[in-house]
Amino acid sequence: MTTVPFLDVAATARWVARRGPQAVIARLIDALAADFARWPELDKRARIASHSRDGVIELMPTSDDTTYGFKFVNGHPRNPARGYQTVTAFGVLADVRNGYPTFLAEMTLLTALRTAATSGLAARLLARPDSRTLALLGTGSQSEFQALGMRAALGITRLRAWDTDPGALAKLARNARALGFEVHEASSAADAVTGADVITTCTADKTNATVLTQEMVQALAHPGVHVNAIGGDCPGKTELDPRILAGADVFVEYEPQTRVEGELQQMPEAFGVTELWEVVTGRRPGRRGVGRTPAGAGAPFERGVGERAALDATGVTVFDSVGFAVEDWATLRFVHDDVPADLLRHLDLVAEPDDPKDLFSLVRAADEAGAPDPDAAPGDAAPGDAAPGDAAPAGRADDASARRALDRLMGLAGRDGRDTLLAGTAARRG
Repeated sequence: MTTVPFLDVAATARWVARRGPQAVIARLIDALAADFARWPELDKRARIASHSRDGVIELMPTSDDTTYGFKFVNGHPRNPARGYQTVTAFGVLADVRNGYPTFLAEMTLLTALRTAATSGLAARLLARPDSRTLALLGTGSQSEFQALGMRAALGITRLRAWDTDPGALAKLARNARALGFEVHEASSAADAVTGADVITTCTADKTNATVLTQEMVQALAHPGVHVNAIGGDCPGKTELDPRILAGADVFVEYEPQTRVEGELQQMPEAFGVTELWEVVTGRRPGRRGVGRTPAGAGAPFERGVGERAALDATGVTVFDSVGFAVEDWATLRFVHDDVPADLLRHLDLVAEPDDPKDLFSLVRAADEAGAPDPDAAPGDAAPGDAAPGDAAPAGRADDASARRALDRLMGLAGRDGRDTLLAGTAARRG
């Protein structure tokens, strides 16, 4: 019987806590760099999105010649006001040879980790290496992960944060100080940006907004600032003054998707950008004077590797990030290989009759075993069942044996033990 390893939310949190969130993000940066380095080999397409007045639900697939993967994810900005998460997700890996699923995982936490790692990868290539101050415009669910990603990538030690929600800002400040950051709780976006080496914009409202202006970047931020724009991730949602893009070197994940969903919505079709994988492989320059990864799949990422040139300390770089399926696929593969077995459950998701062409045999076997009707009312007696206290009818032991055999066939071995446990619990409660 084929079972599929499953990593749930609680187990994901335990895995991250064991490894350390910054260490996980740092390793994910390397994993992403290795997969970006073989970008031309991968099957890529823009995500499949279903938009509604409340938000969006998306499917994000990609694969190589061995492993297929996808992420199911939503984005509903009004959810927190209703007691729900803005973003939830799960992901699946499958074997390309037979199509069987090989791994299933929650991806709400994993999406936060991979987004931080992608931001970190871009910052290593595009930000000044001496960057130490990060401005966070938006302090929701992503903010702590973004701070850790920038510390892993650049050694960021100071945060200047601002949010329209005072509670979210206080939450970030509390968590970030516990993580060892120096935190300035800014009174405005302009206050947060003042003196920043890196600016991350991460707001939730799905509107065309100007969270960051050209004047803030030119007059308040540190010269040579890197802008990490991760909030614009669907049609009709932007965060940057388009003049920032016009005066900067702009980098994206997958241009066809970013043209529709990212800050590029504001720019003419002829506006030139560079895909990040091209910088990873050295085909195109990033910030002049910042090292690149060695070319080739699987090569470890090291900042500073590659040809040296005089550092461009004044040019503005922008990473217009909307999130791309390759990042989720790389993360799922990394987690699958790294998570310890004691944190995994196994699910019976693959129907495997003895004869691959006789799927109905599973139904027939269940019928022959006398599987109970799940719609029967509690307490209803099946034909031939004895009343409580009566002796077991003839053949009942055979029925139980058949049920156990069916349980083994269907991957439900051990159900009797669970029934006994539940019965014991009910007795204690009674």
